[in-house]
Amino acid sequence: MKVSFFERKQKFIDNQGQSVFFWGPRQTGKSTLLKQLFPDALWFDLLLSDLYKRLLSNPEYLRETVLAQKSKLVVIDEIQRIPMLLNEVQWLIVNSGVQFILSGSSPRKILRSGENLLGGRALRYELYPLTSDEIDNFDLMRALNHGLIPRHYLAEQPQRLIAAYIGNYLQDEIVAEAKIRNVAVFAKFLDAAAFSHAEIVNFTNIAADCGVSSPTIKEYFQILEDTLIGSFLPAYQHKPKRRVVKSPKFYFFDIGIVNYLLKRGRIEAGTEVFGNAFESIIFQELRAHRHYSGLDYPISYWRTSSQFEVDFILGRHEVALEVKSSNKISNKHLNGLKAFLEEYEVKKAIVVCNEPMPRLIENIEILPWNIFLERLWKGEIIG
Repeated sequence: MKVSFFERKQKFIDNQGQSVFFWGPRQTGKSTLLKQLFPDALWFDLLLSDLYKRLLSNPEYLRETVLAQKSKLVVIDEIQRIPMLLNEVQWLIVNSGVQFILSGSSPRKILRSGENLLGGRALRYELYPLTSDEIDNFDLMRALNHGLIPRHYLAEQPQRLIAAYIGNYLQDEIVAEAKIRNVAVFAKFLDAAAFSHAEIVNFTNIAADCGVSSPTIKEYFQILEDTLIGSFLPAYQHKPKRRVVKSPKFYFFDIGIVNYLLKRGRIEAGTEVFGNAFESIIFQELRAHRHYSGLDYPISYWRTSSQFEVDFILGRHEVALEVKSSNKISNKHLNGLKAFLEEYEVKKAIVVCNEPMPRLIENIEILPWNIFLERLWKGEIIG
């Protein structure tokens, strides 16, 4: 499959000339996008060993170079590798009016270094894996089996690329950045965390499986969140009438990574694995839409102690969204939504599924996944 260009949704259109932090996991396409959007910027790539060594030992080299070239737009790629550069960046912003795009694969090192965070002078943007709206002729089955990291989605046989990604990035670079001492336990934790993907996290059980304490497992999950490899989905708890579950769910940022960690074979429609992966794709689309649209609405899930559940609640219960892999939705699929509607007034109640055409059951919309995603990106689901 050959695609020369993806039309990414992240455009920085509302930054109004402000400096920005631009985060995203490795290989999501940050550098490619920045070169497309800012072709005339002065560029510092901290993955280049000679430049890295020079700036590490002499941070003032950045200031001297920018001033000499009279640059007003500067990109620093992989800024997390030298957090101390942020002092020079702030000086240039304040004294010379330079705009910086500070790109990196993980904010963890900067957040935990105690270094200058620019005093709120920089906005925060993120880049996620590809979305359906960025791909011509989006192929759901390809996305479910390959994931949506650009190189992986395009590859005919992505397994070796994914294996290298996990080995070189998740198990080596993140271990080094987070200064994890027991590499073998962290590798075992990644496998256990994959089993918790799209599920409520039981820290105690995972700790027992890995042979470490619950606080250690919570720290490992925090590392995944800090490095953008995964995120917690909180439980919706706004004035509940029923007793609700309060523990969060956890999602890896890309289903291809989960598939590899769990040693899944090819995902086919109608299987149990298909349902988990299908829900993951919808969640990834929601996260990206929330950020790229600038709406930044909360996303949560709702589950009662009596096992009524709704997969995603958008905003302050504006939208209740259930994801079902079935191609024939019946009343048994609607129990969670109906229970939620008894407690909260919502603008839209939707089941995203594999049916061929939209339907309406009482006040619940049954939407084929492709129509739902089209409406989502057109701003017709939440706005």
